[in-house]
Amino acid sequence: MRMLDSRIGALALALVALAPLVARADAVTEWADRTTEIATDGPNTVHTMALAQNAVYEAVNAISKRYPRDLVDLGPTQGAAIEAAVAAASRTILLHEAPSLKANTEAAYEQALKAMSDDAAKARGVAIGEKAAADVLARHSGDIGPVEPYRPLTEPGVFVPTTFPLGYAVAQQRPWFMKSAAQFLPEPPPALTSAQWARDYNETRTLGALNSSVRTSAQTDIALFWATSLPDVHIGVVRSLATTPGREVTRNARLYAAVTAAMNEAEIAVFDAKYHYQFWRPITAIRNGDRDNNPATERDPGWSPLITTPVQPEYPCGHCIIASTIATVLRIEVGTAPMPVLNTISNTLRGVTRYWTHTEDLVQEVAAARIYDGVHFRSAADVGIRMGEQVGSLVASAYGLQ
Repeated sequence: MRMLDSRIGALALALVALAPLVARADAVTEWADRTTEIATDGPNTVHTMALAQNAVYEAVNAISKRYPRDLVDLGPTQGAAIEAAVAAASRTILLHEAPSLKANTEAAYEQALKAMSDDAAKARGVAIGEKAAADVLARHSGDIGPVEPYRPLTEPGVFVPTTFPLGYAVAQQRPWFMKSAAQFLPEPPPALTSAQWARDYNETRTLGALNSSVRTSAQTDIALFWATSLPDVHIGVVRSLATTPGREVTRNARLYAAVTAAMNEAEIAVFDAKYHYQFWRPITAIRNGDRDNNPATERDPGWSPLITTPVQPEYPCGHCIIASTIATVLRIEVGTAPMPVLNTISNTLRGVTRYWTHTEDLVQEVAAARIYDGVHFRSAADVGIRMGEQVGSLVASAYGLQ
């Protein structure tokens, strides 16, 4: 891998994390951080982030008039403060989507407005941000309709675990750009009697075991870094591009809008595929390795993964599609220019920042991490990557990225 060393000292990490905030972050990037943090505690994290960032983009672009836009009247824009518009758009979405977190949202909003001195510009910006948010909410009011509850798979009278899987409702959300949730439905998982299945099985069985003797300490660090199920680790990668020198605020608003919208599409697509195929996780497969009619898969009755297995079907890999989707949008955004060094931090391996000079290295690292974690197979990772490329390209085109 063309990857820089991931370990830095605690002081250096603090300086790296703070430098973009102090020197290069704009209002869009700062509010994207706040929104990600607040939305993570809400009921529809990625969907909420997509709504907020698209409202921000609509408001900022109405003021800067940098890109072609829909003819939505947001009122007078001359002299409006972009910072106020960003704060108001974010606040309006967060209050609507996560009302239980009102205190967090209002505290962030009040802090942001206090830093602005021009009352007239501030008021005009607030009005534009609120109208942009109202427009986005109106256009996406039907995204989450009535949900068909998950029905456990069982035979009459036979016990199954009573913890229901997650993400079933996400697959039923209305996509923004895909023709349907199944537009990029991949081919089925490998047949259990195939050599490909045996390869997948034995790779995860050896590398992903809790007590693996072949997984290296570097691989374990990668596994733990990507063990998080929260989107902040992915948004951090976007931030590292958005805070590079020379980025303009409207371009950043468009980037965050495209990325979060693409993440929303990717979640819908991957959960639709997961529940379409209902493929077993490694802990189930490996403890039942004598029941797949494949002589190359030896049963390990006490096998456990490095991390807790997510409560949802295995195929395809969700982390992989999200990473690939974001990487695709970033590649298209940067175009022929050199890709800046990307980086992010993780809430499951604190004190470490990881860096990449090529988006494909980032994507392959995430895929490998989910195998080292013991929660995915190689085929699911490969398919997730391909789906992410399809979703990312579709959404990037819709936003006019180039």
